[in-house]
Amino acid sequence: MPSPIYAIGDIHGYAAELERVLALIEEDGGHDARIVFLGDYTDRGPESSAVIERLASGKAEGRNWTFLMGNHDRMFSWFMEDFPRHDPLLLVELNWLNPRLGGDTTLGSYGVSVSGRDRMSDIHAKAREAVPQAHVDFLKSLGLSHQTPEHFFAHAGIRPGVPLDAQREDDLLWIRKGFHDFTAAHPKLIVHGHTPVDSATHYGNRVNLDTGAGYGKPLCAAVFEGEQAWVLTQQGRNRLRP
Repeated sequence: MPSPIYAIGDIHGYAAELERVLALIEEDGGHDARIVFLGDYTDRGPESSAVIERLASGKAEGRNWTFLMGNHDRMFSWFMEDFPRHDPLLLVELNWLNPRLGGDTTLGSYGVSVSGRDRMSDIHAKAREAVPQAHVDFLKSLGLSHQTPEHFFAHAGIRPGVPLDAQREDDLLWIRKGFHDFTAAHPKLIVHGHTPVDSATHYGNRVNLDTGAGYGKPLCAAVFEGEQAWVLTQQGRNRLRP
């Protein structure tokens, strides 16, 4: 049997949920379990700072953890640049600090309050002072994908028909249309988050692990061994089938 690899869906600033699923993984696979985090560590939830601190600490400890970038993590990282950068894939009426996206709650976790009457330049200056450089460096270090012989992990998914090693960053972080409705086999099983579903779902060619933690729902952790997959629960493994 191939060695297990674990994956955690979108966390979105919920530190207690992160600790809960990390405990499930340790119980199932031990302290040295291999984990892929699928991105979107920040925004909407109230504890983005604590989530980043926990993940960055694990990385510094040398844990067998792989951290992928989500679109929300890129928005946060771009905002923290010398001149805040706007994601061109957002709707014209939105920016990262809009409550619909949740950047305001992320900065709130660092003690920076945001209102619609604030100037972007003022909030940016406060954020640059409040957010630790170690957190900025962590965001910059995030990968775009991870592969095993059987699996391809990415935040949002892939562009069907494009070789896995030629995928565009914007697709890996944002894609929905053209990916969700594609039912043929991919070169590998795609494991992703990004689009909330009621429960972890196996579609045959892909597995979606975003169970809506950003909207207050339980976070999901899954384990993969070869072609088999399970969701981790307090009662143990539940088989995840197409």
